[in-house]
Amino acid sequence: MRWSGPSVAMAAVLAAVLSGCAALGLREATAPRPVPPAPQTAASLASPELPPRVRPAVPGLELEPGATFTLGEVVDIALSTSPATRQAWLQARAAAAQAGAKRAAFLPRVELSASGVRGQQSPDGREVSPASSWGPAVTLSYLLLDFGGRAAGASEARHGLLAADWSHEAAIQNLVLAVQETYFAYQNAKAQSEAARVAVRQAETALEVATGRHDAGVATIADVLQARTALSQARFNLAGAEGSVLTLRGALATAMGLPADLPFDIGDLSGEPPLDAVANEVEPLILEALRRRPDLNASRELAAKAEARRRAVRSEGLPTVSVAATAGRAFYDPAPFARDRDNWSARLLVSYPLFSGYENACNLQKASEEAAAARAGSEGLEQQVVFQVWSAYYRLRTAAEQVRAARDLVLSAERSDQVALGRYKEGVGTILDLLTAETALARARAQEIQARADFFVAAARLAHAVGAATVADTALVTEKRQP
Repeated sequence: MRWSGPSVAMAAVLAAVLSGCAALGLREATAPRPVPPAPQTAASLASPELPPRVRPAVPGLELEPGATFTLGEVVDIALSTSPATRQAWLQARAAAAQAGAKRAAFLPRVELSASGVRGQQSPDGREVSPASSWGPAVTLSYLLLDFGGRAAGASEARHGLLAADWSHEAAIQNLVLAVQETYFAYQNAKAQSEAARVAVRQAETALEVATGRHDAGVATIADVLQARTALSQARFNLAGAEGSVLTLRGALATAMGLPADLPFDIGDLSGEPPLDAVANEVEPLILEALRRRPDLNASRELAAKAEARRRAVRSEGLPTVSVAATAGRAFYDPAPFARDRDNWSARLLVSYPLFSGYENACNLQKASEEAAAARAGSEGLEQQVVFQVWSAYYRLRTAAEQVRAARDLVLSAERSDQVALGRYKEGVGTILDLLTAETALARARAQEIQARADFFVAAARLAHAVGAATVADTALVTEKRQP
């Protein structure tokens, strides 16, 4: 059997590949594999080496351990590190580039080309030497009329850009609201923890009084046991409150785009929420929301974009008028008459699609239905915006009334606790009355703290519903609505 040259080379390559595969299979067979020997035995897997942790850097802010941040600084850090806002910003930049590309249809197109040909022709069977020709050419083309097609395309891209810009603003406002909610939740947890410490100190005082009365022989051991039980319950509540503080601090750090274990702190919950700054009417807030809500404006721009798309598809079935001009120079070798020659031409082209298998009609129907669907979606979102402002406004009004009621409740509970403690010390009250008063006071303090936190969260949600980053940017403040 005779092997040709290519066959021998192919056989050598195949043998090398097979030998490499065999060697690889041998190494894989002898290398240790992390396979568990039995179902109840874990595999021996080596943990990968972790890269060194690097603290994120935010320009203008010091992220040193133990730093204290205000709400404005927390929001700034979150905006600097958020991938959601960065993604929306990049999408807006892409939409701007798309709008620029669509506007290019209003400008002429200029193309530079070069060609070279070498061939041989034998007319009448005579032998002729090969000839070559080459040269550059410039072509200019311009669309004169397309019955609104390119204008609709540019309008579609422009509305897409505006929608992307509004979506970017909506992403910013969503992030600000999420950070504010976590910020006030953390402040609430800190205040609840401090209130739980106060409750523990009061329970310790009650235990001391009960123990003293028992040692004096004017109280039974049942009073001491009940006071000790109340103290254990207060310490249990304090442990839960302190755990919530640490958990929410990690949640706030995560919302800021920072590691959850970064040691930092924020200010305490404000003691004077602006209860009297709530507007007396909700209609101005609704009108303001219909004007400035970024997601609503984005949906409107998307509806306008869909309408522009419908016009662009409609123009695809209409005639187009364009002009084109070409100028060039050709060189010849050998030159039968002249070494080079200039060529030019000008054309006027009118094109009309007579029949395309109903493709344009179907595309036009599709674009029309999508435009109608986009308008319907925008109308539905407008109704949702009205409801969101309505509900957020009355939640804020309710939160303001709850803060006032909670403050009155705390005052009453403090007086009741003082009276119960005094009566028990004088021996005319029972330990049960004292513990009941202390429990009511602790509950009232927790409710008052929760009411203040709910007020700030409700204010942030109303600002978000109106379409502003903060309450100060809305018509929420009564003084701003005065002439």
